[in-house]
Amino acid sequence: MKPDLHILLIEDDPIMGESLMERFELEGFHARWAHTGAEGQRWLARGGFDVVLSDLRLPDMGGDALFREAVERFPVLPPWLFITGYGAVDQAVALLKLGAADYLTKPFDLDALIDKLKLYALATPPAPVVQDAGLGISPALRRIEAQLPQLAAKAHTVLITGESGVGKEMVARAFHRLAPEGEGAPFVAVNCGAFPEGLLEAELFGHERGAFTGAVRSRKGVFEQADGGTLFLDEIGDMPYPMQVKLLRVIQERRVTRVGGEKSIPVDLRLISATHQDLKKRVTQNLFREDLYYRLNVIQIHIPPLRQRREDILWLARRFLGETAPTKQLSEEAEQALLTHDWPGNARELKHAVERGAILANGATVWVAALFGDQDEAEEAVPASLADFVARSERRYIARTLDECAGHLGNTAAALGISRKNLWEKMKKLGLSAGEAEA
Repeated sequence: MKPDLHILLIEDDPIMGESLMERFELEGFHARWAHTGAEGQRWLARGGFDVVLSDLRLPDMGGDALFREAVERFPVLPPWLFITGYGAVDQAVALLKLGAADYLTKPFDLDALIDKLKLYALATPPAPVVQDAGLGISPALRRIEAQLPQLAAKAHTVLITGESGVGKEMVARAFHRLAPEGEGAPFVAVNCGAFPEGLLEAELFGHERGAFTGAVRSRKGVFEQADGGTLFLDEIGDMPYPMQVKLLRVIQERRVTRVGGEKSIPVDLRLISATHQDLKKRVTQNLFREDLYYRLNVIQIHIPPLRQRREDILWLARRFLGETAPTKQLSEEAEQALLTHDWPGNARELKHAVERGAILANGATVWVAALFGDQDEAEEAVPASLADFVARSERRYIARTLDECAGHLGNTAAALGISRKNLWEKMKKLGLSAGEAEA
């Protein structure tokens, strides 16, 4: 048997779903339960499943429609089994012709289902995780991603707006990859708010030897460095006002003159600017030049904050965790905490939280306290009663043992010195499953 079988269950019937999830846990499977087609779509986008088990009738869409959409959307799908009533057998057979693996008619034998799941999961490698591709799964980022090829083919000046940390550089890099010059062309990024005015001019336009104290050799600025590729000017709204005049001239003429130099050097590049500021408002406040604003704002791409596109939260979290600690996973409580947090720092804050969680997690699972530091531990410091303290301590101990035993119930029961049945009863009472726990 495959010891780490990952199953996606898409079932709206609470009785059926609960029964299946309990059996999966007893078998040592890792299962995710989607109650709607939309929830199933989100789990499919994250990928990594060995097999999908889906009802044909779902509250928000048909299981057949979900499968057809998945076939078009993903290049590789795990084996897909359908649960159906006798009246929909013809429909299930039609889905087999489209590539579905099998179907079961209600009522079905649970042991036979388990055997089928093992068989299909062992016969076919799991679908690759698709989350590493693209910008996100929310409608907003899908729209941006759909527009980028056309923009990259024609646009040479782009302004990206959005709060700090939403991923403006990520979009800029995607634009650069799609440009005709290709990834082989240079991509140069500079934060305009990170330099005082005197140093910023030399950073942007370069300097000649002896131009100022410490200039012991000539140096190209970022405009020259990005020649033939893309220059990304981050936080353009924080650029000092006097520097804006010089920047405007370079954008208009596409030529730079190094500090301390006399020669005008031509540059051919795509210019992407980004800001978290309201540039129109700064224009009215005489903090940003109006002529420069219109020069930069040829094409504008706005990225909404993460709190307005919550579909991307777990997608990004799993992506960041895969980059930091590929062998670890988020507990369901941790995922729920991520979804309910407002993320004022957007994707940057989320990435730091996931990286912290991966570092602090002792086992293979990242819990809530590891993600958010001491906040959750402080909230749990004072139990409501002695019974609450005992239950919490017991839950924590069982959860840690489950983690150490990789969710295997038999090994966990042996380590705890109790029977498998006793462990199962305690897990149900404490709200634990083989694949989850709570810090």
